[in-house]
Amino acid sequence: MKNTTNRANASRSEKEESTLMSIPTGKRPPVLPEEDDEGGAGTMSWEIGEEAAGQRVDKFLTAAIEGETVSRSQIQDWIRDGHVLVGGMKVKPNAKLQAGSALTLVMPDAAPIEAQPEDIPLNVVYEDGDVIVIDKPRGFVVHPAPGHASGTVVNALLHHCRDLSGINGSLRPGIVHRIDKDTSGLLMAAKNDLAHASLAQQLKDHSVTRRYTALVYGNVPHDRGTIDAPIGRDTSDRKLFTVTEKGAKRAVTHFNVLERFGDYTLVELQLETGRTHQIRVHMKYIGHTIVGDPFYGGRAGRTLGMEGQALHAGVLGFDHPRSGDRLLFESPLPQDMEHALYMLRTR
Repeated sequence: MKNTTNRANASRSEKEESTLMSIPTGKRPPVLPEEDDEGGAGTMSWEIGEEAAGQRVDKFLTAAIEGETVSRSQIQDWIRDGHVLVGGMKVKPNAKLQAGSALTLVMPDAAPIEAQPEDIPLNVVYEDGDVIVIDKPRGFVVHPAPGHASGTVVNALLHHCRDLSGINGSLRPGIVHRIDKDTSGLLMAAKNDLAHASLAQQLKDHSVTRRYTALVYGNVPHDRGTIDAPIGRDTSDRKLFTVTEKGAKRAVTHFNVLERFGDYTLVELQLETGRTHQIRVHMKYIGHTIVGDPFYGGRAGRTLGMEGQALHAGVLGFDHPRSGDRLLFESPLPQDMEHALYMLRTR
C-alpha cells in the first residue's frame, strides 16, 4: 500500500484558467436504448426516419445492431416470437417500415452463464479478509459475458479468493467497479457482501478516488477543467458510446494537464461518474482522443510504439469497509507508455 500525491504542479495558481464543457442542445439521432451501461439485455427503440421508410423490419434491425453476434435469421425468429413491435403491434419479418413509426426490440434473455474459477495469475497490490486490489494488465477482461465466458478477472479472482461478494450475481462476483479491457491499472473487488455494500455506497457518494493518466493527441488548451456531457449508446455501432442527449446518463470527468509535447498532451483524469468508456468518449468529445485507442482514436500510425491505448488507472483510494481507514494505492505506468513519453521528451 502506498500513499501518493497528485503529480500535477502543486504551485499552480487557483486563478489558473479552467473550463467547463457541456453538451450543446440540439437534435439528436432518434434512438432510445434502455440498457444499463455494461451492455446487458434490455429494450432498444428507434423512431423511423424518412431514410428508413420502406425497408423491411428484419433488414433494418440487421443493419441497426450490426457488430453483435446476431444473424438475420435469429432476428427473424425474434420478430415471429413477438420480441419486435412496430407502433406497439407485432409484425412479420417482411413488414415495411413507415416514417414516423416507432420500432421496439425487447432483447430475449441470453442463456445463463456462471463464472468458473481459473488459475490465472493476478498482480495483487493489497489483500485482506474484506477486499482485494489488483493491478490489471491491458487486454484483461473484467467479467464474463456471452461469447466470453472464461479468461477474465472474475475467473482469476474466484480461483485466488474462493469467496467473493454475491451482490452482483454469478457473472460478476465481487466486482464493485470496472475498467475497460484495453485499460490497465488498479481495480478493487469485494470478498463479502458487507464490503461490497460499503464500497458501492462510496462510489455512489463519489468518495472513491479514481485517477487515470492518459496520453492524448493534440495540445489540450486548458490546464484543467471539467467535462460534463451525458453518454449513451452510439446509434451506428451498439458496441460504442457517444455524447448524446437521448437515452443517455450523466457523465462527469475532471482533467488536469500534466505535461505538453506540442502535438500530444499528458493528462490526469478523475472520474466523478463511471460510465462505460467514459474517459475515452469524453476525450474524443473535446477533440483529444487517447493515443492507441482502437475504437475512438482514429489516428492509425501515430501510436508512438504503444501496444494498446495510453490510458492507465494509476490511483485508487477508498475507505476500508470494516476499519474505516483511508487506503490509497498507486500503480506505475505500463512500460510501453513510459517509452512513448521518453520518445516525446527526447525528440
